[in-house]
Amino acid sequence: MTAFPPPPKPVASESRLQRLFGFRTRLYLTWAVLFALFASFFLSFDLKFSIILDKLPNLLGLSLAPSGFLQGAALTLFLCLCSIAASSVLGFVTALGRLSKSAVAFGIASFYASFFRGTPLLIQILLIYLGLPQLGLVPGAIAAGIIALSLNYGAYLSEIFRAGILGVPHGQREAALALGMRDSLIFWHVTLPQAMRTIIPPTTNQFISMLKDSSLISVMGVWEVMFLAQSYGRSSYRYIEMLTTAAIIYWVLSIGLELIQARMERHYGKGYVRRG
Repeated sequence: MTAFPPPPKPVASESRLQRLFGFRTRLYLTWAVLFALFASFFLSFDLKFSIILDKLPNLLGLSLAPSGFLQGAALTLFLCLCSIAASSVLGFVTALGRLSKSAVAFGIASFYASFFRGTPLLIQILLIYLGLPQLGLVPGAIAAGIIALSLNYGAYLSEIFRAGILGVPHGQREAALALGMRDSLIFWHVTLPQAMRTIIPPTTNQFISMLKDSSLISVMGVWEVMFLAQSYGRSSYRYIEMLTTAAIIYWVLSIGLELIQARMERHYGKGYVRRG
């Protein structure tokens, strides 16, 4: 009978290196290298930092616009938060309509989703801002932007919500029915919490896209980040400085949404974590 040699004992120095350069350390080093390359790329444009520092408070929204309302990043964040809330409600209601057995509810929901997913957001913004006054309704530029973003992204979110609800195994509902639960309780306490695990990542992705697409509202003269960056770049003939600053502001705001996404994923994924 052949005797196999015992496996080699782990070297203490190797285990120490593995702890020192673990996954997180390598991740942070990768981000640091990429950020350094990113910064060096923009620094090669010979940026004039005095202009950036002079206009940065306005771009961040630390001061109010001449109208006394928000401007810059603060206004962009306000637009997105209002649109996120409205589009989530619209998307959820539309998803329920798509799942309904009522022909009328299904027809309204499918027509709404088809139109707003099939036409460009910029056209929708202009139709609402320029078209509604012909019907006697005169929305402000900010209100028109929120309406357009909410309607557009509500159509996309409806498909995400519908897919998440349909992705929950049917056996979960059958088990809940066997326990004597009502349909409404099954939906709110069994189906929807499980669907949230698959709904959150693509939904957050849509919110990040909404954050960037809010720059289209600048065509109506709204003093958000993109409008101010273009205005300051035009007046100072330093477009790269202003556009670079606007890009970094959008990036920081999107990172905030990514952190919220990670926290929500951990919350709704507790039941799926493998325990050692």
